[in-house]
Amino acid sequence: MGSSIQKALKKAKIKHWLSIVVISMASCLILIFISDSLSTRHTTQLHDRLFLEHRISQPNVTIDSQVTANNTAFGGNIITNRSKNVDGYLIPWSTLTSSYSWMGSSVDFNELTPGSHSSGKTDYKYDKQTKQKVATFYNPAIKDYYGGVQNQLEAVGELKNHVAEVAISFKKPLTMKQVKDRIPENLNIAWLYMHSEIADESKGPAGLPVYGYADTELSKDSFETFIDDLKTYDSNNSMEAIQHYINENEHKPFNEVTVLGVMVTGQTKNFHELIGKDFIRGASVGVTAPVVPYIKPTK
Repeated sequence: MGSSIQKALKKAKIKHWLSIVVISMASCLILIFISDSLSTRHTTQLHDRLFLEHRISQPNVTIDSQVTANNTAFGGNIITNRSKNVDGYLIPWSTLTSSYSWMGSSVDFNELTPGSHSSGKTDYKYDKQTKQKVATFYNPAIKDYYGGVQNQLEAVGELKNHVAEVAISFKKPLTMKQVKDRIPENLNIAWLYMHSEIADESKGPAGLPVYGYADTELSKDSFETFIDDLKTYDSNNSMEAIQHYINENEHKPFNEVTVLGVMVTGQTKNFHELIGKDFIRGASVGVTAPVVPYIKPTK
């Protein structure tokens, strides 16, 4: 009798532990499935976010490739390889390592945000990995900038046998037609500076992003795509400056849409034509590269 009870208890205990094992394994499989599904969704969202970030807030920066790395059911990384096109010369730019998990995703803002360097009387922003100078735009609505508004057109013109990119900031907003009429044909318009938040820049760089897009033709379709991108970028309507820009410009006739500045690329000798032009408030040099015999500049 006692032996039968012990056997029954032993069987019950085995069944109990088997149930726990089965339930645990099933729970793990369900957890892995859920985590994998969430990670996959966050991976897609992060890919889209990175492409969008570059379309509207990275002047003259191109994504060359974007791949998933260290991928598991619980997370991983997205590696974004980037470059700049300076009149046909591809210049390496910092690589981003963004992360995602089943809980969410994170853009590599550390590398997206330029560093600042001060040496004597020279202050400038630079790309953290390549150490290349980052060109600065000046909003015409902001009166005082720390270090003053720079105009480096004469300096870039003195750089012989090079290609360069220069951020040209206007004294006042110009229409698309006015931009076309004022920028020489032997220079490339690489990026349009459309908007940035108004902030106090007199005590030091505020570090606020500039918004715009690449469009060599300055077309209506490209501007409408830019507005759509801004809506997606701030889909929860939380960024007051962006929402204000959208409301002001979404239904404006295209011939009244204005530009605050342009990123221009070309051979340094071709920038002489812009020196002394009264529509220019500031001109900040970015990336430069020596011309070599086996790569012909675009212009």
